[in-house]
Amino acid sequence: MASIVALAAGLAAAAQRAGKSKATPLTSRFGRSAKVWKLSARNSARFAVSRVRGIGSAEERRAQLDEQFAIRTAEDVAQELGEMKGVLMKAGQLVSFIFEGLPEEAQNALAALQADAEPMAPSLAAGVVEGDLGKPPERIFLDWTDMPVAAASIGQVHRATTPDGRDVAVKVQYPGVHDAIESDLDAAEVMYAMFSSMMLKGLDAKGLVDELRSRMREELDYRLEAANVAEFEQRFAGHPWARVPELVPEFCTERLLTTEWVDGMSFDEFRRGASADTKQRAAEVVWRFAQNAIHRYGIFNGDPHPGNYKFHHDGSVTFLDYGLVKRWSPGEWETLNPAMNAIIVDRDPELLVRRMESSGFLRDGHGLDPQLVYDYVSSPYVPYLTDEFTFTRDWMRDTLSTIFDVQGPHGPVIEQLNMPPSFVILDRVIWGVSAILGKLEAHGPWRAMLLEYTADGPPATDLGAAEADWQSRRADA
Repeated sequence: MASIVALAAGLAAAAQRAGKSKATPLTSRFGRSAKVWKLSARNSARFAVSRVRGIGSAEERRAQLDEQFAIRTAEDVAQELGEMKGVLMKAGQLVSFIFEGLPEEAQNALAALQADAEPMAPSLAAGVVEGDLGKPPERIFLDWTDMPVAAASIGQVHRATTPDGRDVAVKVQYPGVHDAIESDLDAAEVMYAMFSSMMLKGLDAKGLVDELRSRMREELDYRLEAANVAEFEQRFAGHPWARVPELVPEFCTERLLTTEWVDGMSFDEFRRGASADTKQRAAEVVWRFAQNAIHRYGIFNGDPHPGNYKFHHDGSVTFLDYGLVKRWSPGEWETLNPAMNAIIVDRDPELLVRRMESSGFLRDGHGLDPQLVYDYVSSPYVPYLTDEFTFTRDWMRDTLSTIFDVQGPHGPVIEQLNMPPSFVILDRVIWGVSAILGKLEAHGPWRAMLLEYTADGPPATDLGAAEADWQSRRADA
């Protein structure tokens, strides 16, 4: 929780400064073969024309497109990353869709961080492909889009077609992103230390930032992300509603990640066009995807931003990004889980305080009233303290108001509360998923649903029953 507090307090100003600077796969053999021949002919014709004219059409086209971009050199990319991408943008993406009650000026500033980042020039993206695969992209792929379809905090995505006709998404890492992220993390450590000295005196700033730094460093190596995609693909194979894109490993490197192309709706498109029932189904899918990963597999996606999802007309969801992934190390979940059980299962303030002391959320000798502690830390878990609950944006706003009210009745708790490093990424997931559910106004028996994962409880919904059947069939296979 302290991580969210510290980030929110500094991000609006940072965003304002940054703002001032500046396909469905073919399944039939005939269809795929026809596509391959068509694209091969098109590329061959393009290169034949370029040779006749004595120019390199791909390079000239990129040079012309480069003129439309503010970012034209690796140095400019690195500078831009330090201002708008890296850790700052990733944190801004999270805070911008969670904080319903921020003042309008702050929301507008953070919106710049939630939107797609400025893309790098086509020649730079092509240079990364050539540097890692040995040839320019038009020599590697049958078709390559110079303009990215998405640009985010660490890389941008290009649509392409493999030599055998598969539509793929190729994520290309920004040059200079490593130095930019290290700089951002150094600045974050100063920020956390400042808040720790001012009002969050229990915060272990160094441990918290070390955890973030470790996860972000892993995110910089797309080979690790490729391994994550492959593991999630295996874990959720055949799941009734959760989809994971298929990895295309032959086009993956340290700076390139290639998966199958997935068509679908963006979060905003889905919210505008889907029926209420479909929204409920998709919300439950997002929630269950996280619970499965956290409780059953011990590996979960720590970046629950709706821009990382594709929504479908039947309520299924494709989960796209596996860069920021947390794996429970031995003993981590066993240390955290008792405190969460004291909130949701036992509902015992004194037991909660003892377990928070054991797990590092509170230091010995804090002198806090157990009921005051329980009232404060249980506020994000209210959906699991009742039989039925509807997530809303108003609930998110009011809950966050409680969390941030350092002058209110819970001020003494906020002042002494610590964020154990092992809880940092889980904290992101809790708030991120809750925000998505709030925007979808998701209703359900969330307590009974949670018990499916924490206590082998019976299925509480139709989707829970379908998932239980899927689990049973996997166990028998």
